[in-house]
Amino acid sequence: MISITELLTADFFIFALVAGLSLSIVAGPLGSFIVWRRMSYFGDTLAHSALLGIAIGLITGGNPQLSIVISCLLLGALLVYLDKNPSVSTDTLLGILAHSTLAVGVVLLALTDSIRVDLEAYLFGALLTINSTDLIWVVVIVAVVAAVLYRYWNDFLSATVHAELAVIEGVNVERCNLFLVLLIALTIAVSMKIVGVLLITSLLIIPPAAARKFSESPEKMALLASMVGALSIILGLFSAFYFDTPAGPTIVVFAALFFLATYIFPSVQKN
Repeated sequence: MISITELLTADFFIFALVAGLSLSIVAGPLGSFIVWRRMSYFGDTLAHSALLGIAIGLITGGNPQLSIVISCLLLGALLVYLDKNPSVSTDTLLGILAHSTLAVGVVLLALTDSIRVDLEAYLFGALLTINSTDLIWVVVIVAVVAAVLYRYWNDFLSATVHAELAVIEGVNVERCNLFLVLLIALTIAVSMKIVGVLLITSLLIIPPAAARKFSESPEKMALLASMVGALSIILGLFSAFYFDTPAGPTIVVFAALFFLATYIFPSVQKN
């Protein structure tokens, strides 16, 4: 068995750890907005659409990561537009898009005999296989998302808490909604190798839900959510390596345990 020192100096583990911790920086604040706005189904729809981006990227011979980013951004913009002009209920529309894009992606991959892809890695994550190129994608996009969040934090918060009042105060609520969905789309696009299509929304939702009971302000909730996410990634990575379990699901399990702990120990909840 490899020692802790050897593990911490192994490139694959360092890449995985840096990528996971980078994601947790923006997953906390973005996940908080998802919880506040009750947008979990938006996240699921964007995550499912990512597989269609993979299929298109592989079939066209392009960069799969770039295809994922583009497909998530396009679907994110489409969701914002359709939500403004609904012909059916939002939850019905999201359900249709989520499962349709996932199904089309799987079918396209199955019809392309010359392409072999490990679907399990995309569905459940393959954090320990991240290379330097994947890490660069994660760090760059996380930096972009973090910069936009920092710049428009107050506007996002105003539009979330009271949209009508935000309009009176001069906040462009429609732009904020679009930016927020696009930021979520970018984060999901680079998170696939970390926790996978089927689990990324869990990592965005569970840490903020766990942090909510201990937060007196939105900023504190976002910070605590990032900390819960970071701890889940650290503990999940070490456990996945030593117990030979999938990294993505193991990370989500630890996040869920943190959430359950907030109910098991009610005496430490805020009054």
